[in-house]
Amino acid sequence: MRRITVHSMITMDGVMQAPGGPKEDTSGGFKYGGWTAPYGDGTFSKIVQEELKQPSDYLLGRKTFAAWAKYWPEHGDFWPGINEGTKYVFSKNLKKTDTVVTGWNNSALLKNLAAIKALKKTKGANIQVWGSSRLVQLLLKHDLVDELRLKIYPVLLGKGKKLFDNGTVPAAFTLTDSTVTPKGIIVACYKRAGKVKTGTVGV
Repeated sequence: MRRITVHSMITMDGVMQAPGGPKEDTSGGFKYGGWTAPYGDGTFSKIVQEELKQPSDYLLGRKTFAAWAKYWPEHGDFWPGINEGTKYVFSKNLKKTDTVVTGWNNSALLKNLAAIKALKKTKGANIQVWGSSRLVQLLLKHDLVDELRLKIYPVLLGKGKKLFDNGTVPAAFTLTDSTVTPKGIIVACYKRAGKVKTGTVGV
C-alpha cells in the first residue's frame, strides 16, 4: 500500500492558488499570484530541499502537470527526483498519446478515481501531490490522503482556490512535525489518525 502525501503552500484562510508567480494561475480574476515570494529565507529553503530529496512518485492534476512538463525537464539539477520518479497525471480528457503525457519521461495517465485507488494499493514509492487543487479536493473527499505537508503563510487573501473545499470528508490528523521559519511560515506535517472524536470541554 502506497501513502499519498499532499504538499501545499496555503494562506491562513486556506488559499493555495498561484503561490509561485503573477502569471501562474490568474483564473477567476486572481490578482495575488506570487504571494509566497516575500517570505522565503534560509530556513525555509533547507526544509524544501530536504523534501525534494525524498524518493517519490508524483500524482498531479492536468494543469499542474502541463505546466511542470514544460519546466522541470530543463531544471532537473534543482529537483532530480521529479524527472526520475513516475508522474501520474489525473485527467478525464487527456489521452495516453497526447504530447503533454508522452513528452515527459516516466509519465502515465490516470482517467478516474478507481485508477487512483488501484495505484494506491500497488507496491512502489510513496506518492506526493503538489498544487492540483481540484485533485487534492477529490482525494480529501474520498479519504485517500495519508499525510498533509502544509506550509502556512502569515497572509490572508480572501478569494482564490482553496485547499479545503467541495466536500472534504471529516477526518482526524496527528501533528508529527512542525517548524516556524524566521519570517513566520508554519511548516507542519499531519498524518491521518482515524475518525473525528468529539466530547464536552471541561468534563
